[in-house]
Amino acid sequence: MPSSRENHMNRPKPTYFRNSLDLRDKVQVKVLRKRLKLSDEQFTSVVRKSGSSISAITKEASALK
Repeated sequence: MPSSRENHMNRPKPTYFRNSLDLRDKVQVKVLRKRLKLSDEQFTSVVRKSGSSISAITKEASALK
């Protein structure tokens, strides 16, 4: 019977990247949208154009202003 320690060691690590936005994470989206001072519609438009890269989103958002 495997111990709980062995089970813990075989778990996959969470796959997140520092420079990319996880669009499924509502907190990340909200924080970035507020930091860039964008409305929901503006933020959606920027993400559609630039993808999930935070630097690309920031650059595109600055072009809007």
